[in-house]
Amino acid sequence: MPRKPSLMIIAGEVSGDMHAARLVRAIREQKPDITFFGAGGEQMRAAGVDTVVDIADMAVTGFAEVVSKYRHLRSIFYDMLALLRSRRPDAVILVDYPGFNLRFAKRAHLMGFKTIYYVCPQVWAWHQARIPKMAAMLDRLIVFFPFEPDYFKETGLQVDFVGNPLVDEITEAREQPHTPLPWQGEPRIALLPGSRHHEIERILPLMWAAAKLIEERHPTASFIIPVHDEAASALVEKVQASLPPGPTRCATAIGQTRPVMGEARAALIASGTATLEASLMRCPMVITYQASFMTYLLYRAMVKVDYLGLVNIVAGREIAPERIQYGGTPENLADAIEPLISDDTAHTAALAELDAVNERLGPPGAATRAAQSVLDTIAP
Repeated sequence: MPRKPSLMIIAGEVSGDMHAARLVRAIREQKPDITFFGAGGEQMRAAGVDTVVDIADMAVTGFAEVVSKYRHLRSIFYDMLALLRSRRPDAVILVDYPGFNLRFAKRAHLMGFKTIYYVCPQVWAWHQARIPKMAAMLDRLIVFFPFEPDYFKETGLQVDFVGNPLVDEITEAREQPHTPLPWQGEPRIALLPGSRHHEIERILPLMWAAAKLIEERHPTASFIIPVHDEAASALVEKVQASLPPGPTRCATAIGQTRPVMGEARAALIASGTATLEASLMRCPMVITYQASFMTYLLYRAMVKVDYLGLVNIVAGREIAPERIQYGGTPENLADAIEPLISDDTAHTAALAELDAVNERLGPPGAATRAAQSVLDTIAP
């Protein structure tokens, strides 16, 4: 009796757990008898993965925590290698988490296992020296952005652009009903300072001051700050209380980020994945970011792309104004968003640019196409 096919899959963070779970379900739809084991979280377990290590044991933030947990992560690394030797899967799928997973891919490849990397590290932004190293240790790379295969075209590595999973997520979000949002006037403007505590503390004051300037020009303007949870909402309130008076019509909304984007005329938004979410929700935006002086210097020295916002990186040009670091003053933010909220022609043109980006992200079904890439890799 032939043994059932199996795959080892490793995710080390919450976002990777989500992507991995979608991939596992898509693979099982095409090959129901396949089994999975590895490292992950609640979503992977719900998808049927035997997670021998939980992401809570692997998650680290910042250099200091990496150093403090080095011995613990090293122990997990070698435990997973031992598990790989004993259970001998048909392939290993590494989901994001490059500091750990690229090292694991190298060892697994040397041991003779097929290695598949899912969610490409941002080698196009920094660490381009990783490109030939990745090509030497991987059998297949599955990517989310249309420009990523070009970075590997001289290496011989099989790179599959399958589309971006955000397309599926946003499609699903649009179909879900949501509670009425606390808008209090027009134009409606979303303020998205980021989800991390240091981002809220550093970026929200600038957006708050910009919103006050916008209100001076548009006295009936309404603002919403969408947050993920109660803790973020409390932090927003704490930061607001420490600031000079801001806009009179401003509310927070918990767990409603995408509906807020969908109903807003425009947004002030911190750079990152949220810019793609805003694009898919067809919300014109002005992008900003603020970091410490040293962090900004390191960023300028290391980053090899012309733009910070992912929506602009995908577009290949600045379709959403970027006002970064010293250019991200309240006055500059207010001036940049003005055409988007007051000029119908400028607003329509911005929507057309976003639609072009959304088209480049691919149609729904990214996980299904990724699943086919995996199955092609392990096919006899």
